[in-house]
Amino acid sequence: MKLILEYIKRHLGIFLLSILFLTMEAMADLLQPTLMSMIVDRGIKNADIHQIFFFGLIMLGIAMTGAVCAVIRNRFASQVSQTIGRELRQDMYHNVQQLSMENIDRLRPASIITRITNDVAQIQEFINGIMRIMVKAPITCIGAIILIMIQTPKQAPVIAGIIFVVSLLILGNMRIGYPKFGTVQKKLDRLNGVTREFLSSVRVVKAFHAEEEETEKFERVSLELAYANMAALRTMAVFSPFINLTVNFGIVLLLWISGKEQSVEIGRLMASVNYMTQVLFSVTMISNALNTAVRAAASSKRVKEVLEEKPAQSMPKIPLTPKMTGEIRFEQVSFAYAGAKRESLHKIDIEIHAGETIGIIGSTGSGKTTLVNLIPRFYDATDGMIWVAGCDVTQIDLKLLRTAIAVVPQKSLLFSGTIRENLCWGREDAAEGELKEAAKIACADEFIEQSSKGYDTLLGQGGVNLSGGQKQRLSLARALVRKPCILILDDCTSALDAQTEFQVLKGLREQTDGTTVLLVSQRISTVMRTDRILCMDHGCVMGYGTHKELMASCKTYQEIYNSQIGGGCHG
Repeated sequence: MKLILEYIKRHLGIFLLSILFLTMEAMADLLQPTLMSMIVDRGIKNADIHQIFFFGLIMLGIAMTGAVCAVIRNRFASQVSQTIGRELRQDMYHNVQQLSMENIDRLRPASIITRITNDVAQIQEFINGIMRIMVKAPITCIGAIILIMIQTPKQAPVIAGIIFVVSLLILGNMRIGYPKFGTVQKKLDRLNGVTREFLSSVRVVKAFHAEEEETEKFERVSLELAYANMAALRTMAVFSPFINLTVNFGIVLLLWISGKEQSVEIGRLMASVNYMTQVLFSVTMISNALNTAVRAAASSKRVKEVLEEKPAQSMPKIPLTPKMTGEIRFEQVSFAYAGAKRESLHKIDIEIHAGETIGIIGSTGSGKTTLVNLIPRFYDATDGMIWVAGCDVTQIDLKLLRTAIAVVPQKSLLFSGTIRENLCWGREDAAEGELKEAAKIACADEFIEQSSKGYDTLLGQGGVNLSGGQKQRLSLARALVRKPCILILDDCTSALDAQTEFQVLKGLREQTDGTTVLLVSQRISTVMRTDRILCMDHGCVMGYGTHKELMASCKTYQEIYNSQIGGGCHG
């Protein structure tokens, strides 16, 4: 709850005003039964019409005052809860952007989404409830108990006994319910993860006609969430009726004792019964509020984990700002993913000259993508050093480093918006001519110009209205717009036909003079014409040289060549 209090402090003025109007509203509610008792005992009993009108007008005025206070309180409550919800989401989103890939892998994207959406919504509901019910209910409950004792002082022991039993029930509800609502949030994480996985791979699911298997998986995690929710709600279902039963039993006992003694005026007795009803309503609200508080506490803990997550990568106190070039050197570099049993890279020791085009080839899982991900510091090497432009990559200003590098990932990632907006992700101030030049090199200019609105054609989420090859060419064009010192192409031509790929690679060689290009591919025909080729297997360098050199000395490269092309050594 400490996190929630910290955010409430930011809006303490409006929060306290809301509590003030809420208190006035509660006081107005508490005065109604007492005034009604005066109407009965002083007016109706004595047939005094003036007393009836006098106290009736006071009741009406107080009721109207309470209604106005309720409207103002609701407005303040909505304003504060929505503002805090927005601030929490913004702070979480900002912190996630600062985290390294290792942090995000550990927190899991599906869980982060749940925390930004559902968990923040739980906190919003709690804050809104504080200013609507959670403060009003205790005020009403305590006030009603005090007024019962004033109206019927002999019933104080009965009231004390009821409050004691109800308090025990509420505490038991909280103690049992807290861990159950925490489990609900974890199950919701799992459901979001399965849903996200299905939606991101829906084409593959349909291609393999695996809808039934995915439906079963979804039903399984959905059932787990339902069971977790039922377990949590079952706690409320057990305790709430017992709380109601206890208070109602108190009302019956109060009436029985008063009737037996025959010493209480009818108006006072009516007021006491009304106050007991208010106590019942307040206790029910307190119980519900505490259940909301339990959920908010569980959500607050999860939100706090994201807000307090520190980047796994350390940043230099005084970052270096060298003149960026495409010179890269790996010096005995090893890397293992967090929690992995074996290294993904082992003792990589290579040097890449500025302006070279390096082909990187190897079987699936050989470490190609992991290797290139270390250069822009998506991850940091667990051992050894990486040098870029003659400097230790971990000491270079991160913004400067990543501005000098452009990455085209294996899976083409486009954003909702126009083609122009997507290309300008490469560089916001890129001129029209630069966009067209990059599109031409990537062989994307033809299909862009044939689109309905050219560069202003709208793309759906993820570029759903483009083919796989078109998305890859747009992603490449976006990277070229940046005019980077280092261009990383991570198997980004896999969806292109041989002729288009040849034209794209030819354009790269002719138009990116001075840029270091790292070309990751599964196809030997893609890399064999590069300046040098890095052949990898199981995270190790098996060979590094020209196509001709590797064909003469690297068995792994020979096997790849023979499996894809066949025949003997070709220069």
